[in-house]
Amino acid sequence: MRLAEAWRVAIDALRANRLRSVLTMLGVIIGVGAVVALVSIGTGTKHLIERQVEGLGSNLLIVVPGRLDPGAAPTSSPLSLDDVDAVTRVVGDRSRVAVTVSSGETVRAGDRAAYASMQGVLETTPGVFVRHLNRGAYLTRTDVTTGRRVAVLGAGIARQLFGERDPIGRQITVGGVRFRVIGTFEPLGQSLGVDRDGEIHVPVTAAQRLLGTDRIDALAIRAPDRDTIDQLCASVVATLVKRHPDTDFSAVTQEQILGVLGSILGVLTGVLAAIAGISLLVGGVGVSNIMLVSVRERTKEIGLRKAVGARPRDIGVQFLLEAVLLTTIGGVLGMALGITTAVLVDRLSPVPAAITWWSLALAFGVSAAVGIIFGVIPAQRAGRLDPVVALRTE
Repeated sequence: MRLAEAWRVAIDALRANRLRSVLTMLGVIIGVGAVVALVSIGTGTKHLIERQVEGLGSNLLIVVPGRLDPGAAPTSSPLSLDDVDAVTRVVGDRSRVAVTVSSGETVRAGDRAAYASMQGVLETTPGVFVRHLNRGAYLTRTDVTTGRRVAVLGAGIARQLFGERDPIGRQITVGGVRFRVIGTFEPLGQSLGVDRDGEIHVPVTAAQRLLGTDRIDALAIRAPDRDTIDQLCASVVATLVKRHPDTDFSAVTQEQILGVLGSILGVLTGVLAAIAGISLLVGGVGVSNIMLVSVRERTKEIGLRKAVGARPRDIGVQFLLEAVLLTTIGGVLGMALGITTAVLVDRLSPVPAAITWWSLALAFGVSAAVGIIFGVIPAQRAGRLDPVVALRTE
């Protein structure tokens, strides 16, 4: 039997039972659509987090006291501005070193109030991290040295406190202490779960005076290039351990953060895809069941074909092609459903989605494989029917 003729007969057989064919394909359509949509959402989320990490700056090295191992107890920071001077000597350029002292504070301007993340920083922060001003100016080295009470507001805090008014030159109160606004940041949004528009930057010395401490929470260093970041990491950690022998220090690079987050999201995406794949398995069982029913219904037809010279292989190929055709059409419709779902989720919700060619190829290949795997048994059963017995069947 020619292959083209076999395809024509398979199409005619599916047309003869349109409703049954559609219901049979439904499981495959849902399974493929779910796999494509969930993989797209997982991939889009991964790309979003990668952009957020890379958007912090290039060649970053973050140093914090304590260990970053899971379950490790938090460590109080022994770091001070003297340690910053020591690290600056190792780095060789103060503009590549940034620090932070963080505290959640209620900020007031007139009769308005908002909760903000106060960040005590150096004047080097915009050069180490990617932060652009919308208006005004950033902190200067003189502001840090003298502990001047000036502040740069995140876009969200500026909007909450001043609305559409220009905040430059106006007074705000942070923890009961007055600060003068000298600048505002451009809107940045969420980054790694942190609202960057809800930050207020003040000189680290002013923040320490406000909080009654001389500590700093963490150091950030921008390496000249990726080739030197590992060596710089070792030198900085060694310097801090030498100055504080009773404290462990951990350093993490952007590549390490991306690697960990990428692995976690990759596993989650795989798990979601596997769960969605269960419906493909159910759809395959449905295809096998319907094909077995079709063999039973067309027993006399099979006997007639064998009587006029059809070989068992020809009969088997015929029913196998029908199963593959069912799942292939279901796979194409499922891909369309998955793409449509991913696009709608990406445009109508805050959840990102990115459609990849490999997810489409995988879904289509799996749907075709389901037709082959679950169509083999009905095809073999049809091919083994005795023509004499089959012709006697009513």
